[in-house]
Amino acid sequence: MTVASTPDPLTDHLPGRTMAREMAEQPAVLRRILSEGAPAIQDIARRIAARAPRFVLLTARGTSDNAALYAKYLLEIRLGLPCGLTSMSTTTAYGARPDLTDVLVVTVSQSGGSPDLVASTRAAREAGAITVAVTNNPDSPLAGVSEYHIDIMAGPEKALPATKTYTASLLALYLFVEGLRGGDGAPAQVLPGLAEQLLARQDEVRTLAARYRFAERMVITSRGYGYPTAKEAALKLMETSYIPALSYSGADLLHGPLAMVDNVSPVIAVVTDGKGGEALQPVLDRLRGRGADLVVIGPRHQVEQASAGFVLPTDDVAEEVQPMLEIIPLQLLAYEVTIARGQDPDAPRALAKVTETR
Repeated sequence: MTVASTPDPLTDHLPGRTMAREMAEQPAVLRRILSEGAPAIQDIARRIAARAPRFVLLTARGTSDNAALYAKYLLEIRLGLPCGLTSMSTTTAYGARPDLTDVLVVTVSQSGGSPDLVASTRAAREAGAITVAVTNNPDSPLAGVSEYHIDIMAGPEKALPATKTYTASLLALYLFVEGLRGGDGAPAQVLPGLAEQLLARQDEVRTLAARYRFAERMVITSRGYGYPTAKEAALKLMETSYIPALSYSGADLLHGPLAMVDNVSPVIAVVTDGKGGEALQPVLDRLRGRGADLVVIGPRHQVEQASAGFVLPTDDVAEEVQPMLEIIPLQLLAYEVTIARGQDPDAPRALAKVTETR
């Protein structure tokens, strides 16, 4: 049984109903971006490419920060542009005003309403940057202070855990980077259909969730394009089920944190089919050697060598677009673990939809 995508007054009061509905909307959102949003994104990309930015800074918080990290991999690998993630407090708290002439500053935000994002972007534009806002709200303050705006077209997101806005942000950023390099983004065309297939396998994820219902902590690891997925999966698990979930690059996991891995706490490995997965292989070997309860989200041959896992359809899917598929079973896992623990993923404690950091 898969998640429902249409309102049902008889069940809308049930825990997690809103998150479930919004996860189920992802194939339609991806199709909408590809069919309606892509031309505008590529037009913005062409105009910015003509200005030849010398490097890129990415600005974001929370889930959007993980989307920005994905863009960093794209920009450095696909475009060869030096790229960094900004520390907003240098501007908002310390008042630093670096020279950003000919620097591309991309700010990613679901709502476009957080004051520090708006202030940082405004300061960047005043310092000479080319500013682009990537949001789900064209009328937001962030869109208003930016030179360019990319609408991720996800529609209203009411659940506190961001799901469809995350995958929409990834796709919009992918199309933007492809536009900068003169590409057409054709590898992304397979995504909506494959996303539907993944959502239809919710029973598999529910079985996996029952295995980890009582987990006291989780470690999530990956490399390359899959690393932002690991970070986003950890965030989803923490904000919905309250399980401490630690995310590490596979390389960083070997530099100390491996010592905490045992045969009790599960390790989830996001194995991208490509160079990132190849780079992660020594880490997987070390984890198996330690007797870790290893869960693999990735290609079949990797899942078959793990304690448990979820097979992703990666054949003929470009490595750089696989993160838009990898995250879907992990969103479902966060949802199912939370439901199994008797909690409501629609209402994480102490969280608000717009986080007003300054």
